[in-house]
Amino acid sequence: MAIQLEKRKPISIIQEQPGLNHIIAGLGWDPSTVNGHPVDLDLSLFMLGENGKLAADEYFVFYNNATSPDGSVIYPGDSRGGEGDGDDEVIHIELAKVDSKIEFLYFAVTIDQGEERGHHFGHVQNSYINIRSAVDHSILCQYQLKDNFTNEDSIVIAAISRNGGDWSVEALGQAFSGGLNTLVELYQ
Repeated sequence: MAIQLEKRKPISIIQEQPGLNHIIAGLGWDPSTVNGHPVDLDLSLFMLGENGKLAADEYFVFYNNATSPDGSVIYPGDSRGGEGDGDDEVIHIELAKVDSKIEFLYFAVTIDQGEERGHHFGHVQNSYINIRSAVDHSILCQYQLKDNFTNEDSIVIAAISRNGGDWSVEALGQAFSGGLNTLVELYQ
């Protein structure tokens, strides 16, 4: 059974499944249409150094940069509407390949064209992120976004932190307005 993540309560990924190296972060949500347009969520990953900033611009993995320079992270593609069961967008991560200068993996969820279309997270239902084993696809932990947002279109939803030889995952659920650009400016 998957552990339900709570804000500010990190858990060890390795203790949950010893020997785990390849994980998949999955984002899911229910489809909705607002102002004549489907609400389109995008998953991205900021690979941050000890200072909490991107190690280099190429360590921001998203729909226009699908692979990290160290080859540890792969974003296989964009889902536009949240249709179907299961994860709508995924990011694959090989923890052993993550460059040693990377201390934090911050998962962000943004609404594509949120400001232009008048979309915000108050329009999104049943949104979650889960971390699963790539070997057997079992869900190790999950965070369900249940906060009530009325204007925000960007969320840093979860973080994985290097902790010596271990990796810990923690729910964040920190919301922002201003789209993906706001987050890029925050972490550059």
